[in-house]
Amino acid sequence: MTVHYSETSEQAQRAVRVTPERASKKPYRNGGKRVLDIVIVLLTAPFVVPIIAILALLIARDGANPFYVQSRVGAQGKLYKMWKLRSMVVNAESKLEAYLASNADARAEWVRDQKLKSDPRITRFGKLLRRSSMDELPQLWNVLRGDMSLVGPRPMMPSQQAIYPGHDYYELRPGITGSWQVSERNESTFADRAAFDTAYNKDLSLAHDTRILAATVRVVLKATGY
Repeated sequence: MTVHYSETSEQAQRAVRVTPERASKKPYRNGGKRVLDIVIVLLTAPFVVPIIAILALLIARDGANPFYVQSRVGAQGKLYKMWKLRSMVVNAESKLEAYLASNADARAEWVRDQKLKSDPRITRFGKLLRRSSMDELPQLWNVLRGDMSLVGPRPMMPSQQAIYPGHDYYELRPGITGSWQVSERNESTFADRAAFDTAYNKDLSLAHDTRILAATVRVVLKATGY
């Protein structure tokens, strides 16, 4: 499969054009990146685990499971279970279907972006979690297990594979953060993701991951997620 750049934004196309055509640092790609993931997760766990526990207790006030587990596509197309703090109502899928059926503009937005700026499924506390990206903290467990990396492509749902116009995603572990998330976050189409994944795969290196992690801090502090 090839990336259909005509379907992507100008910024996404530029992300590929400006990426130098050089081989990625093999030691980092073939093991160094994984070692760094494990070290960072273990070092941050004493601070992150208590935060997750407190947030889980706050979410569980409605009587439902505070954690949300859903299948995602991993490296080489293998499925894994991704963990998040629940930011949606319990009957989220049926509520989404009803909303899209009655709102043509929202349906068009969902088809184009695979997300909604005004999502009826999100709880009031869930909006705070998403803006701060704290709902994704449990994914550190996925990183420790090897399902994901700290930096990589945005995790893709199995149903989205048919509309993903690229192949680089499958060569990488999905990331908690990545080029797409810090570059456009909420202002790009789903098709843009393939262009950013291609650019990231070409330039995969310790220096590049460090820049993305630093950019992630700035994006999270802006609290623009949804």
